Amino acid sequence: MLRAAVDIADKGGIESLTMRRLAEVLGAEAMSLYYHVANKDEVLDGMVDVVAQEINEVVAGIDAAPAGGEWTKAMRARILAAREVLLRHPWAPWVFETRTTASPVVLRYYDAVVGLMRDAGFSYDLAHHALHALGSRVLGFTQELFDPGGEPSDAEAADMPEDIADQLPHLAGMLAEVGHDDPDSTLGFCDYQSEFEFGLDVILDGLDRLREGA
Repeated sequence: MLRAAVDIADKGGIESLTMRRLAEVLGAEAMSLYYHVANKDEVLDGMVDVVAQEINEVVAGIDAAPAGGEWTKAMRARILAAREVLLRHPWAPWVFETRTTASPVVLRYYDAVVGLMRDAGFSYDLAHHALHALGSRVLGFTQELFDPGGEPSDAEAADMPEDIADQLPHLAGMLAEVGHDDPDSTLGFCDYQSEFEFGLDVILDGLDRLREGA
């Protein structure tokens, strides 16, 4: 059932997943699903476990970090491998963010991440700081500061001040210069591969300096 739910979301987005649609795919009555799950939230919890298990299986094949600074390469490879999984399930970051219970499968992933840092010489205190600094990047995506929800409508565009560049000169200048041209690499409004890797490298380099100074 959970694999079918993941397939539905992969093909049509998470909004296409309803209990009725899931029952249709399974060849069952919608009400019969409630013998197996209490509600749709329980289905979403299970979908997180499915994707997290896929991540765990992929990263299990990545070599452990050697001693010293090479830990950053192993961590980077692990995180980017997790991201590759999420790019196959672009609905997953939103579902991961909205869960209110800790998935034991996700916790196993985090446990391995902390283990990698410990092997590289991190104290538990610094590893704890590192997890906070990395945030959702540990799982391969970034939480957006805001999401404008797509391009503005004609009516919304008409309401925008013509002198927006005068009112917000620095933002206007930045947006005029910055562009993204790889729609297949994004998991959010500005979560493109290049931006994700830039932020990841900045954090890992900073953590490595802290590790060396500990």
